[in-house]
Amino acid sequence: MFQDSTTKPIILIVDDIPDNIHTLSGILGEDFKIKAATKGAKAIQIANSSPKPHLILLDIMMPEMDGYQVCQSLKSNPYTADIPVIFVTAKSETIDEQKGFELGAVDYITKPVSPPIVIARVKTHISLHDQNLALANQVRERTQQLEQSRLEVIQRLGRAAEYKDNETGMHVVRMSHYSKILARQLEVSESWVELLFQASPMHDVGKIGIPDHILRKPGKLDEDEWKIMQTHVTIGGDIIGESDSKLIQLAREIALNHHEKWDGSGYPHGRKGEEIPLSARIVAIADVFDALTSERPYKKAWSIDDAILFLQEQSGQHFDPQLVPKFVEQIEEILAIKESFKDNL
Repeated sequence: MFQDSTTKPIILIVDDIPDNIHTLSGILGEDFKIKAATKGAKAIQIANSSPKPHLILLDIMMPEMDGYQVCQSLKSNPYTADIPVIFVTAKSETIDEQKGFELGAVDYITKPVSPPIVIARVKTHISLHDQNLALANQVRERTQQLEQSRLEVIQRLGRAAEYKDNETGMHVVRMSHYSKILARQLEVSESWVELLFQASPMHDVGKIGIPDHILRKPGKLDEDEWKIMQTHVTIGGDIIGESDSKLIQLAREIALNHHEKWDGSGYPHGRKGEEIPLSARIVAIADVFDALTSERPYKKAWSIDDAILFLQEQSGQHFDPQLVPKFVEQIEEILAIKESFKDNL
């Protein structure tokens, strides 16, 4: 079955009686590389080494640490949890088998062992394990492909909305990087930081629903126009919609809340302080800073110093007062991003 000794699957035999190990080694040694342990603690140590065993033949009745305890330990460790365990034991009562299966064993072989049965069971479970691993890898790869496709759609939809207001669409690229830089200064997980980075380009997707004569008006909006402009947050929430995807959920949360203000004077709901989701409080700073420091057909770019001063003046009013200093502290990294993703108006 396995001609090349370097590619032989590894079988770990665990039994406190050396003669039993010798018997199983004689049965399996031709097709498999054998490792052995006479104590449970040693078996766990071997299982945690690299390369780890492909399958474990485990005796139940052992001193100090019995097979049930060994199996429980293996299954509670993510590194060893997927190794198939077959109990090899004289205990053949139904209750004993049930306990073993509940702990995660895949099969039982009773003593005295039959060589054909041992070989057949071991080969079967290694084959099943390999098939399961292959299937899991396929599912993982497909899931990654779907997540990547979803991310690309989100990014492109975000840029599509930005093109209505900014011919290059680079604003969403810069502000998503700014958001990531700021989020990394907080006590949040790296996975959440990455999720924020991916979701933030959708913050203004609702601009798709705002008429161009309002969106690109060079002067100040009148009261009616301003009311229409404010609807872009709810339009964005409707476009993104509800989903089981954490990415979509966060994108919708940001779209609906990034114009709320710390003092409660924002829109659409007038949320204040920590009622505003952290994601939206981060994006609010990144979004405004980039908008202020970017040139548009209808406005000149502010200087970096003036934009920073505005953030500081609005700390505790428009912006979260805990986040503004952290953003300013990272200004060199932020300006490097700004330089990397310039508009070409």
